[in-house]
Amino acid sequence: MTGSLSSAVAKYAEATTFDALPAAVRTRAAQIVLDEMASACFGMRRPAGKLAARHVASSGGPPESRVLGTTLRVCAPYAALANGTAGHADEIDGAHVVGGHPGATLVHAAVAMAERQRASGADLLTAVVLGYDIGIRLIAACGGLFDMKDRLRLHSDFLHAVAAAVACGRLLGLDPDRLCHAMALATFSANGLCSLFQERRHISKAFCNGQYASAGVQAALLAETGFEGCDDVLGERYGLLDAWGVEGGAETLVRGLGEEFAVMGANMKFVRAGYPIHAVVEAATTLVDRHGIAPEALAAVRVGMPSRAMRVVDNRAMHDICVQDMLSVALVRGGLDLRETYFPQILDDPLFRAVRERIDVDVDPGLEAEQPNGRGAVVTLVTTDGMAVTHRVDHPRGHSLRGGATWDDLTAKWRSALPDVDELDDVGALAAAFASSRPCIAEKN
Repeated sequence: MTGSLSSAVAKYAEATTFDALPAAVRTRAAQIVLDEMASACFGMRRPAGKLAARHVASSGGPPESRVLGTTLRVCAPYAALANGTAGHADEIDGAHVVGGHPGATLVHAAVAMAERQRASGADLLTAVVLGYDIGIRLIAACGGLFDMKDRLRLHSDFLHAVAAAVACGRLLGLDPDRLCHAMALATFSANGLCSLFQERRHISKAFCNGQYASAGVQAALLAETGFEGCDDVLGERYGLLDAWGVEGGAETLVRGLGEEFAVMGANMKFVRAGYPIHAVVEAATTLVDRHGIAPEALAAVRVGMPSRAMRVVDNRAMHDICVQDMLSVALVRGGLDLRETYFPQILDDPLFRAVRERIDVDVDPGLEAEQPNGRGAVVTLVTTDGMAVTHRVDHPRGHSLRGGATWDDLTAKWRSALPDVDELDDVGALAAAFASSRPCIAEKN
């Protein structure tokens, strides 16, 4: 196995220490962990979160790890399943510049395993940093989110199951050989057919992240037990990159390991909506606030986006990833409140329907040329008296290319004070902060 691609990744994971991580990387990892845990607590009241909690509650097993936002404790793979599902259940979990929702898989796999092992907060943050480094690079080595969707018809988030196996294996103290086996074993439990985007209720779209988290936990535990897989599942003929990778993928996977940390590309979300919608809502509400435009005065709403981002959210069946639906809500209600659930009730609002009919979404040539894989938007509002105003947002609030999020931003987002992760002696104390018979983030009815 010496010199193999999987071995290079595994040896990096074994050798990386918390003390060697730059301060900015530690801080970003801590922000990600707390934001993702709060997202799961928040999402436990959504349909996918409720169903996942109900499923794992009936599945038995030792009470190793907590189902966030509840008093329930289950075995680590089931906790990862429930929390990863709830984490993406309401589209408020983080995203990444490379694409997808790594945190919903990687954080909840690592937290479940860390709690099982009574690991320290520093160990948890190290595992999360490693998970991001490997998962994001795997996606890039396979061409990125959009290329995988167009070329392979695969949702790239499933590759985070492989990264989660490494993160969890590190928390178990696996040596590089067993880390390689864990990566191989994870591939048996994850798939990402893009047909999941065609559902209506955001249930399987959320579940996939929970399944990937659970797969990572289970693969690491199997490798610890002695199960084996392909020695080099990443680089072997018929292996991962042979099946899905692009030219130069192997170099992409290992380039910058230990120097360029993928957590620094994490994006925090401040709107409950698919990520390509964020810049649209920000641009539109900026114009409304700046010019005092009432929804009744709108004659036309023109939205320009990069084509790939537009395809993700243009007239989708799921309301929270449909740009027309979420923009209409924002214009009618003056923004999108994290505590409000708008659908299906707002569908009967005549003003909502009227505004939605006036929205036109198309490709913006400037954004298409400058950031074809980006999340920017240009919005023009035209009023009934003939005024037309335009605003462009290149990167929505919380995007890493806009500086990311501060602790004050996250405190305001979640309205709660949370402990410093790296000062904990036992991650169980962190999970306990999210224990309740009710979710810790209350929603308005």
